[in-house]
Amino acid sequence: MNDHSTCDPRNKAYKNGKTFEECKVEARKASSFLSEEISLYSEISWNRILEISHHDEIVYKLTLKFLRELGYDIGNYNTPRVTKRIEL
Repeated sequence: MNDHSTCDPRNKAYKNGKTFEECKVEARKASSFLSEEISLYSEISWNRILEISHHDEIVYKLTLKFLRELGYDIGNYNTPRVTKRIEL
């Protein structure tokens, strides 16, 4: 009864039994890979990110977050694509 690990959010299993930390690692790898694609093609669609994240919602959202942290414009629902941020 005193097993507190079941209440610990860090131990929650997400899609395919991954922890949140494993999802973050996967998203960092995906954002690094996609950063190279953006350099080549100047933009990628949100659908491409969804494919790379294997339709895992947590990894998808974290990937968008990490791309934004890297300085990319992640768009919005009107422009669902990631592009290089234009600096003035």
